[in-house]
Amino acid sequence: MTKREQQKKVATLTDVSTRAKVSTATVSRCLNSPEQVDPKTRERVMLAVEELSYTPNYGAKIMAQRRSNTVGAVIPTMENAIFARGLQAFQEELSLHGFTLLVASSSYQPDIEEEQIRNLVARGAEALLLIGYHRNDRIYRFLVNRQLPYVVTWAFDQNQDHLSVGFNNQMAMETLTETVLDLGHKDIGLILADTAYNDRSRARLIGIKEVMKRYHIDESHLQIIETPYAIESGAMAFETLMKASVKPTVVMCGNDVLAVGALNKAKDMGLSVPEDVSITGFDDIELASVTTPKLTTVHVPHRKMGKISAQTLVNLIAYNETTAKSEELSTYVCLRDTLGKNTRQHLFTKSKTT
Repeated sequence: MTKREQQKKVATLTDVSTRAKVSTATVSRCLNSPEQVDPKTRERVMLAVEELSYTPNYGAKIMAQRRSNTVGAVIPTMENAIFARGLQAFQEELSLHGFTLLVASSSYQPDIEEEQIRNLVARGAEALLLIGYHRNDRIYRFLVNRQLPYVVTWAFDQNQDHLSVGFNNQMAMETLTETVLDLGHKDIGLILADTAYNDRSRARLIGIKEVMKRYHIDESHLQIIETPYAIESGAMAFETLMKASVKPTVVMCGNDVLAVGALNKAKDMGLSVPEDVSITGFDDIELASVTTPKLTTVHVPHRKMGKISAQTLVNLIAYNETTAKSEELSTYVCLRDTLGKNTRQHLFTKSKTT
């Protein structure tokens, strides 16, 4: 065999056993149950593995065991940090139980999400993490027919039948809106994601409207711009709101990424926050605490949500759990520096319905 041919040849289990002068069974034990092998033998085998750049054929292993020890997650975007902390905790917990995570992004497109779900299942994912409830019923039927466990996260709705670990987006935004209105704000600008395909965004909008109704503020005082989740989008939407004939005294954003964009544009426009206009976010990602001024936002329990979601799926996959229940997690308002009292002349008098 020529040197070129040797370089192209992929090492097999037999090659490793030959190099280490042990049986293939011993090599297999070294890789799967190293504690059962004599340390000196194990060291010799692992040296052969390294020298030959050998990796196990997991495809064959999956076929033999009908198990992949793989969990899939489909998130809306990888372009910002909204889902990073929760996904990190999700992966860490899976790893503790010997599972590998495969991640795909849908770019907030329902057809892409469906394709990614089917691709992950085809590649052997034993369970899925999904963001929010909104998707075509045929996807849920597909997962049920495949008997594939899944957990919906970043949302919680007690009226939904799907297993979920998340928080109530509507209630979280209601709490923030009450805080905003109690500071004398009446004219509200709202920047959020497309509500047509995003149930979290839709629930947050409903939350704002419900509180305005309780405070007897007409919806004409709410200016809404739906836009993609990006810093640039937040900046452009903020500028549009502040050039309107009736300028909002507070701009509420559907997440912290949009809020950072709004905050940057406020500085560019020579506006002081919160003296000239207040700005709020949602999510409490790390960026929110390092902006100048620091961002008022809603704290979402990202890591707890990711960890419990992983534990739930592991119990379903590995331990055949049959009594898994949805779990609602708490959120709270992080009152920082970008939200202040409405200092404009005609402050409204609150008339809150009790």
